[in-house]
Amino acid sequence: MSGYAFLFDLDATITRQEILPAISRKLGVYEQMCSLTERTERGELPFQQSFLQRVELLRQVPVSEVRRLVADVPVNERLAEFIRTHRQRCYIATAHLDIWVEELIKKQDIEHHIFCSQASVKDGYMREILSIVDKNAVQNKIGFPCVAVGDGNHDAEMIQAAEIGIGYGGVHKVAPAVLACASHAVYQEDKLVEFLERLL
Repeated sequence: MSGYAFLFDLDATITRQEILPAISRKLGVYEQMCSLTERTERGELPFQQSFLQRVELLRQVPVSEVRRLVADVPVNERLAEFIRTHRQRCYIATAHLDIWVEELIKKQDIEHHIFCSQASVKDGYMREILSIVDKNAVQNKIGFPCVAVGDGNHDAEMIQAAEIGIGYGGVHKVAPAVLACASHAVYQEDKLVEFLERLL
């Protein structure tokens, strides 16, 4: 492969909503989930601590139920199509657990290169978290000049390390930490895809 590789965040970049807040209302933990998410987006709560607390809210929900709800979260269709069309050059890095996002990724046919956190399952419920993805380490594994796209504080390191780092604000405001290091900021899906296509 020559040229750029493309590395995407999942939440509010490929998807049109933050996944856990989107499904939490149906699972009865909406207020707690939103509070944790908002505090994390504002930089008040370290990502890993927030992630573990949000996962804990869903520990008592069957994995199959979470997976089913996640699979129905809407995506940015043009961006998903770009990833499908150029699958050999596109990668996804998300802290979400493999046991939760697997169906969504398969449904969109974008599972070729995905890096996510991993968890074990026992008797239909999440047992323990085995690993939490390091997005910066993912970029190092790719081994090609990289275009990174994301929106949240947790994306800042991978965007800063990329040859071209794009803060995407099509769903909500780009985090200040991302704006501080991104080479570009894009606020419409069509404009984002048009720019990515110029980089092929």
